[in-house]
Amino acid sequence: MNESIATTGWMPRLWRAFGLDFPMGRRQPAVGRTIVATVVALVGSIAACAVLAWLGPIVFPRTAGYEHYGFADYAKLTTIGVLIACAAWPLVTMVTTRAARLYFWLAVIVTVGSFVPDLWLLVRGDDAEAVLVLAVMHVALAVVTYPAMVLIAPQRSGSTRAA
Repeated sequence: MNESIATTGWMPRLWRAFGLDFPMGRRQPAVGRTIVATVVALVGSIAACAVLAWLGPIVFPRTAGYEHYGFADYAKLTTIGVLIACAAWPLVTMVTTRAARLYFWLAVIVTVGSFVPDLWLLVRGDDAEAVLVLAVMHVALAVVTYPAMVLIAPQRSGSTRAA
């Protein structure tokens, strides 16, 4: 019996493992709520980074004046990262009806990956305590962005599309 590749083989097993059932837009969050969630995630993430940049030199005095504590430095990178993460949420809802779970694991993977530039800063000789604060900033982005997207712009549970 020759079954279709769509039902047998490694690809369907991989899809099931990640919960990929491809609702293709029938379960996407409302556009307006996605915009609000994106603004909340962006403002919240920049605020969290501002607090951490302010606290860094208080907790670790020798990090005062560290170049990456400058608002322009972290705000630019935070904005790029958060906007990419927020754009990913509606895309994830297109491929699975259990989007919050997949989005969580993607956030974990991306956050861990975001430590690579921090490791590079350590290798080039930047202060370890200052780099630790930057790493905490990366975690803060995930902690702010994930719930903003999932809770403010939840995946629809039905098959209708509302605005």
